[in-house]
Amino acid sequence: MPAERGIVGMDHPHYEWNPITIRPSIKWPNGDRVALTVVVNLECIELKPPSGSYHLPTLYSSGVPDYRNMSHRDYGHRVGIFRVLDVLEKYGIKPTVALDAITITNYPWLVKYISERDCEIIAHGISLSQIISSRMPEKVERAYIKETIDVIEKGFGFRPKGWLGTEYGESSITPRLLAESGIEYLCDWVNDEQPYLMTTPVGKLFSLPLLLDLDDQFALKDRGFEVDTYAEMIRMAFDRIYDDSSASGRLLVLHIHPWIIGQPFRIGYFEEALDHIVSRDSVWKASGDEVINWYSQISVSKTN
Repeated sequence: MPAERGIVGMDHPHYEWNPITIRPSIKWPNGDRVALTVVVNLECIELKPPSGSYHLPTLYSSGVPDYRNMSHRDYGHRVGIFRVLDVLEKYGIKPTVALDAITITNYPWLVKYISERDCEIIAHGISLSQIISSRMPEKVERAYIKETIDVIEKGFGFRPKGWLGTEYGESSITPRLLAESGIEYLCDWVNDEQPYLMTTPVGKLFSLPLLLDLDDQFALKDRGFEVDTYAEMIRMAFDRIYDDSSASGRLLVLHIHPWIIGQPFRIGYFEEALDHIVSRDSVWKASGDEVINWYSQISVSKTN
């Protein structure tokens, strides 16, 4: 049976459709025009997919253990993450680091290292082998979210405010469960250039939309763009967003994976793209939490 559509054409209740051209103008701190956020993704593949779990069909090779895929991701944990964090520090960009529970459990040295850097930590599910889907009963998904948050609290000493689903995975009830769990924003909805308020029966939940076409895995691995083209895409996207921000502040959220962009033949292109962005005036380099905190304050003031 097809989903019911409301008068604005939506077929789900998670947010109100609100085109960017009719919204009240927003300004970032100090009148900046563009907010730049970089989400750095660290995730693990388990040796064998847990029984009953859902994962992308392309994740494992025909036989397990799949050491190729596992060790490729592990490159990001062993080498790539340090290049990425150093580049972001060079440009004064506070990373928003999304970690899954298996990474936190299996890499205590890396947890300590990241804790000592100027990073925001957000939740990224349990592992790449276990994605939230509508196959999960509500009690199972609720336990999945709780376990993810609890592991971060144990590893870092605080509960995360942000959530990025493994492979952007959600069920039809995920936003509600996240809000009930104390999560303040999520990054799975890739449909805007400004934050916006989600519709939840309990608590407040904001969307921090990533720019999917500039996700390095989507662009470089899934779609097969060359890295120089990818860097040019970032520059072109920023230039257009910057031009469009003359009337109202815009948001550019880059989502990167150290096992991809941290490769020695790619990191320099990413560095050049960041250099292009931060060389412009009126760019606010902010973590996801900083963006949402500011946006929640100005959005409340505009409704009072």
